[in-house]
Amino acid sequence: MPHKHLFARLFLTACTATYALAGHAASSYPDRPIRLIVTSSPGSGLDAMARTISGDMGTALKQSIVVENKAGAAGIVGTREIVAATPDGYTVGLVSSNHAVNPSLNKSLPYDSVKDITPITVLGTVPLVLAVPAKSPYKTVQELVAAAKKEPNTLNYGTSGNGSALHLAALLLESKADIDMMHVPYKGGSALVTDLISGQIDAAFLAIPTAYAQVKAGSIKALGVSSTKRLDLLPETPTLIEAGIAGYEYVPWIGLIGPAGLDKNVTDLLYKTALDVLALPKIKESFKAQGLTPEGSTSDVFQKIIKNDIDLNAKLIKQAGIEPS
Repeated sequence: MPHKHLFARLFLTACTATYALAGHAASSYPDRPIRLIVTSSPGSGLDAMARTISGDMGTALKQSIVVENKAGAAGIVGTREIVAATPDGYTVGLVSSNHAVNPSLNKSLPYDSVKDITPITVLGTVPLVLAVPAKSPYKTVQELVAAAKKEPNTLNYGTSGNGSALHLAALLLESKADIDMMHVPYKGGSALVTDLISGQIDAAFLAIPTAYAQVKAGSIKALGVSSTKRLDLLPETPTLIEAGIAGYEYVPWIGLIGPAGLDKNVTDLLYKTALDVLALPKIKESFKAQGLTPEGSTSDVFQKIIKNDIDLNAKLIKQAGIEPS
């Protein structure tokens, strides 16, 4: 039946043309400006990182990178726009580790946090510091843990709210150390820091920029850091693992993503460009000033981080009895 063979040839020709066109588009990328959607408001840590790297990445790619803030719902608003974009590399975005928390805090999301994105790279991490007031009787993590074990639910810790990174870090400490403390959620970080300094709360996890400033001022004591390596800003402060909390690691991150189906060549180019920019001395200094640790993970590694964090956060949120809304 000749028409069947003709159809097959036409179909093959069409497929070949489509793949050739896609290959050409990837090889000529980028030939116009790139949108970088930031899933938080201007002035946030996410926004600061975007504006730190966008100029140098644009220079390397020989195209301008236009930063657009799409804030709302803990990053859901902006992420929804990223995943809905054409997967051609001309719309990418920055998300925080909230991306791996939102599936557990929301009954339904307008996207799948794994299937609907292409992870490109983790740009940086934001280690946390377990701190106590300067006048606290606890000088080490083990002293704090011992006191919490002696009188369960007597010591308290402050956070920036239910399901926040500071809360999840504390929940992981409770789980790993087998202790129970009282949770005091705050609506904002400033009130939390004020009450920690004054001794109204016994302990709190703080992001490194905030913690560093208060440690230097002598207002609080840093007992341990949430990363697996000590921090350059607080070299004398042990990791929580070193302080006796086996297997402890909770480090919020900021990552670059695109919509699902992003061409591998485009993904690789953006990853390698980001890696080169992260290696620049001025970027390293800028990150250090912001309390960020440069990373530069591969797409595959980033995907594993997202999946692992989604699972970990789900367990911690269930443990805390937090119901999704």
